[in-house]
Amino acid sequence: MAAADLGTAEWERSKITNQDLNLLKKLGITTKPKAVCFPSEESYPTPPMGYRVSFVDHLIRGLSTPIHPFLRGLLYVYGLQLHHLTPNSILHISIFITLCEAFLGVSPNWALWKRIFFCRRNGSPNVAYNIGGVVISIRSTADYFDVKLPDSVQGWRKRWLYIREENDGCLEDNIPPFDGAEKILRRRSWDAEATEEERTSTEALMARIHDLQNTRGKELSGIQIIVYFLKSRVQPLQARKFPLWKYTGNEDVDRLSVDLEVKDLERLVRKITSLSKKDAIPSSCRVKPYSATHALPKPVIKDLLRIGAQFVGYREYANKAEEKLAEANDRANTLAQQLEQSENARKKAESDAIDARAVTKPRLTLLVSKTLERGFTPLKLPDDHIAARSAREEAIRKRLTTQSRRFVDDAIGLLDLSIGLRMRDRRKTQFDAHFREYALNSLDVKLLPLSVTIL
Repeated sequence: MAAADLGTAEWERSKITNQDLNLLKKLGITTKPKAVCFPSEESYPTPPMGYRVSFVDHLIRGLSTPIHPFLRGLLYVYGLQLHHLTPNSILHISIFITLCEAFLGVSPNWALWKRIFFCRRNGSPNVAYNIGGVVISIRSTADYFDVKLPDSVQGWRKRWLYIREENDGCLEDNIPPFDGAEKILRRRSWDAEATEEERTSTEALMARIHDLQNTRGKELSGIQIIVYFLKSRVQPLQARKFPLWKYTGNEDVDRLSVDLEVKDLERLVRKITSLSKKDAIPSSCRVKPYSATHALPKPVIKDLLRIGAQFVGYREYANKAEEKLAEANDRANTLAQQLEQSENARKKAESDAIDARAVTKPRLTLLVSKTLERGFTPLKLPDDHIAARSAREEAIRKRLTTQSRRFVDDAIGLLDLSIGLRMRDRRKTQFDAHFREYALNSLDVKLLPLSVTIL
């Protein structure tokens, strides 16, 4: 059975509970006026002007507007919309950004990301999801944290809402416009691997990640990173004024709310991970994160700045990918227009042919009928053919006339000769007759023998 893309059929009326509303309020996501707009009776998202479609389960995992440049870069490179990513994928990105800023002391970069993560299609052989149709996964060869994520998040597709786009006029932090029917197309960038140059430039960062996980007594875990960004009340996927290595604590300008109560924090950690009530929730990190009070050591800053300058960032990759995509879209649009014009021309030609047959067939039938009644009608030749034929006929007539005159003249000459000969023969006969008569009448006269020669 071929896979079917559900498209718009996946969407249904949003079902957000009071518990969801209370959680969003505690996290400070709905604190600002008109920051969130809840759908009414519609079963398909129709965001108001200035709003984008999001999910409760995305927001509680670190998403807020305006979105972080790294997240927007990923969406461009992978050719995705926000609703294409699962909640676990959103959490992976939040953990990665927190790791880079608070524990590595660098901005999240594309080269390091490619060494750890890749994208894959979410679904079964018979169903290809559109909502949450792409999963971000950890490479099997990557030395990375064991993030305790649930196998699936139940009912998250039904908890959708509208969030206000707060980009301050900066398109770079803008969420791509919503299109629920847009199909997911796999790209080569989904499984793009780091180049040799990128691997070399990020080797120190990978070594640092290894040390963070394996330093005895100071092991850092994925759960600790989650706890840290939830406690800091800073949304990792939000475009902030300062990175986490400059975090100032309770007075930080990027905080959305006050500290969560311990029970609320533990409940939220268990909600977004696979930990159960029996599992202990760490209250702090074993590794002290970088912040305004725990600045990066100068040698580390110098090395990390050098490393950061060596890799090709996602921005350049995203820009090139976007340019190529725009060129491909232009070519596709041109071909589509040409195909449409060709199809319209074909349909018009078929229609004209049908109309012509409808008009011509009765006329042709009538013409054939009349021709059969009159008999055969000679084919009418073009004027130049007729003129040429007339010229040839005239030339032949002249030659025949000339030959006829010659023949008549010759015949008259022969006739005259024949008449002359006949008259001569007649005169000879008459002379002979007169001579015989004269001889007979003169028998009684003795004449000398005569020799007569008739000329």
